[in-house]
Amino acid sequence: MKSATETAKQRWEREVLEPTLQKAPERDVPFTTISGRPIERLYTADDVVDLDYRRDFNNPGEFPYTRGIHPSGYRGKLWTMRQFAGFGTPEETNERYKTLLSAGGTGLSVAFDLPTLMGRDPDHELSLGEVGKCGVSIVSLADMERLFDGIALGDITTSMTINSPASIIFAMYLVVAEKQGADWSTLSGTIQNDILKEFIAQKEYIYPPRESMRLITDIFAFCSKEVPRWNTVSVSGYHIREAGSTSLQELAFTLRDGIEYIQYGIDAGLDVDDFAPRMSFFFNSHSDFFEEIAKFRAARKLWAEVMRDRFGAREERSWKLRFHTQTAGVSLTAQQPYNNVVRTALQALAAVLGGTNSLHTNSLDEALALPTAEAATLALRTQQVIAYESGVTNIVDPLGGSYFLERLTLDMERGAQEYFDVIDRMGGMVEAIEEGFPQREIAEASYRFQQAVEKRDKIIVGVNDFVREDDPRHPILYIDDTTASTQLARLEQLRKTRDNDAVRRTLDALRNAARGTDNTMYPLIECVRAYATAGEMCDALRDVWGEYEEVPLI
Repeated sequence: MKSATETAKQRWEREVLEPTLQKAPERDVPFTTISGRPIERLYTADDVVDLDYRRDFNNPGEFPYTRGIHPSGYRGKLWTMRQFAGFGTPEETNERYKTLLSAGGTGLSVAFDLPTLMGRDPDHELSLGEVGKCGVSIVSLADMERLFDGIALGDITTSMTINSPASIIFAMYLVVAEKQGADWSTLSGTIQNDILKEFIAQKEYIYPPRESMRLITDIFAFCSKEVPRWNTVSVSGYHIREAGSTSLQELAFTLRDGIEYIQYGIDAGLDVDDFAPRMSFFFNSHSDFFEEIAKFRAARKLWAEVMRDRFGAREERSWKLRFHTQTAGVSLTAQQPYNNVVRTALQALAAVLGGTNSLHTNSLDEALALPTAEAATLALRTQQVIAYESGVTNIVDPLGGSYFLERLTLDMERGAQEYFDVIDRMGGMVEAIEEGFPQREIAEASYRFQQAVEKRDKIIVGVNDFVREDDPRHPILYIDDTTASTQLARLEQLRKTRDNDAVRRTLDALRNAARGTDNTMYPLIECVRAYATAGEMCDALRDVWGEYEEVPLI
């Protein structure tokens, strides 16, 4: 028997829609999300008939948290406005931080240069031309002290986007906080520390996968005892999406990476409720408004069910998925860069309607260079306009109950579960990475999207339509080579003035810990206190574990 809604929809199609289409046909384009998911013309109650309110949504603050982990949403506390910044010398980045904080920023987020990300000192041959260019150059504890000069680490939360050398940079941060007089047990912040997504997407790995996972479980154990409020890993879908994945792939691979970290922590002898509550997530907010909101809602539900049912976590804090969002860098265009302000505003609004816990908004000039101070401030103002002028923070999950959004949320959830099943059959995410599975999936999705752009099935304003031939030049931030000269001179001076015997002893202790089973965080902290460089510490681990070389995809 047909429902009343279905009958009404059929009548509408016959009596209203069909006569309209005969006079004015629909546009001859594929009606899909940016990820290629087909979208129906109209959604009704019949599209959500298989959903149960208590089981699939529930109220905000109640399992499975589809509608949010906080009962009062943003009525109680707004998201953290955490602008990602870093360039040149530590002093230059320190100045940018103070500018953002004075403009109303509520958290710091550190971008490191490529040599730091790859564990190389400025005098390494592979560092040539890269020092300070895409982020701040951090060589030793002395640089970390300069980076946070005049910023009380005990009073602010800091996020650091660092992966292979994450434990090294974290050790530097802890020693700086210690020297400022802060108690480690009160420090709050996040290290990205997500090595799996490096193998999948960003490719800034150093050590082989299993040895890299050892560093992460060492941080889990260390922080559960020494820095209990610190988020030990920010499982990142952002870079997976930037590499060309669909929204569904970002959701599935990110959460499955999180499952892998939980399993490795348990296998290392840790109780799940001792470290799971300090895991956070990091998602991309792309341009397809409703698809992104559905992704965030599905992520909370999936994670809650995984933690309770798959891992038997008892603490409610272990069930709650907390996440940071960054607007989509890959969506920004060098053509007509002021269009990027509009893109970023829509993407940020989707993140807020999806319930993000913290947010970075990209600057209009990031397709051209690192952002200028003016562009970074405008990006922060975008968040503030949403927070204080749009009215969307007055209600929790304002789009909940939309037939379209709820159907899309369910479809995202089921699609992610299918990916989980495939990866589980492979043995886990490490094994899937070694087989190249997520890498191939992302490459194929990226290729399909580029084909759609070239065929103009997907329009990028200013790129493949609405093009301007007289696009004026935009002023950009230029990082010259004086940063490299400064850092090289400092490195030379450091090696002359520090206790090099102490450096050698601490590096030997680090190698011994890497060969055995001792927690590597403790010798790393001693290396930092002796002013060993990031490159020296990474090289000590390279001596034991070697470097990873990816098998090419076929």
